[in-house]
Amino acid sequence: MSYSTLLTNLENGIYTITINRPDKLNALNKEVFTDLEKAVEEIQNNAAIKSAIITGAGSKAFVAGADITEFSGLSKVQGMSLAKRGQDIFFKIENSTKPIIAAVNGFALGGGCELAMACHFRIASDNAKFGQPEVNLGLIPGYGGTQRLTQLIGKGRAIELLISGNIIDASTALQYGLVNYVVPSAELLNKAILILLVINTKAPLAIAASIKAANAVFNETSNGYATEINAFGECFDTEDMKEGTNAFLEKRKANFIGK
Repeated sequence: MSYSTLLTNLENGIYTITINRPDKLNALNKEVFTDLEKAVEEIQNNAAIKSAIITGAGSKAFVAGADITEFSGLSKVQGMSLAKRGQDIFFKIENSTKPIIAAVNGFALGGGCELAMACHFRIASDNAKFGQPEVNLGLIPGYGGTQRLTQLIGKGRAIELLISGNIIDASTALQYGLVNYVVPSAELLNKAILILLVINTKAPLAIAASIKAANAVFNETSNGYATEINAFGECFDTEDMKEGTNAFLEKRKANFIGK
C-alpha cells in the first residue's frame, strides 16, 4: 500500500511507519491522519506483519504537533469533530492486537506526544522532547492527551504539564515513566527492532490478550480482572497454548502459529 505522507518498510515481521513531512517537522494534518488509519488497518490485516514501529522522518522531530493551519476558523462543532477523528484513530493504535511502539526522535509535542502515548510503549532518543503545550494556543489536547498523560505519569505531574505547557527532556520522560528507554539517536530504531524481534517470537494470541487486558485497566466500562479471567481461559482453547506448554515440558523452543 502506498501513502502520501508515510514511508513504510516491512522486514522480519516488523512494519516500520515513518511520518514523512520533515519540512513541517512531521506535523499531523488530515492527510497524515488518513494515512495513519490505513497503515493501522494494514497492520491488523496483513498476516506478514507481527509488530510495528511508528517514527518520524529526520532527526529534529517525531511529530512536532498538529498542523495548526487547519485549526483556523473552526467552530466548536468542527473542533469537536476534529478531536473525535484524532481520538478514533489513536484508539485503533492503542487497541491494535499487534504491538505498536513509538520510536521518538526529537520533538513529540501536542498531537505528536498524543500519538506516542497511543502506542503500546515508547523508546526515546537522547534528544527527544515531550510536551502538551496547547495552552499556549488557548487550547487543550484533543486527541486523548489529557487522559493518557494522566494514566502514564500520574495526575499531579500531568496537570502541571498540561497547564504550564512545559516541555520535558528524554531523561525526565524516563524518570516519569513516559518512556521505557532512552538511547542515542543513532541507536533508536535498532533498539526498537531488537525488542520487537524478541516479542515476535512469542504467541501472537497471548500478545493480543495481554494488550487487551492491560488496556482494560483504564476502561471505565469494563472490569479489568474479569477481562483477564476471560482472556486467560480463552488461551486454553488455542493451539499456541498447547504448543507452548508442550515445548516447555519437552525443553525445546516453541513454534507459535497464532491459532
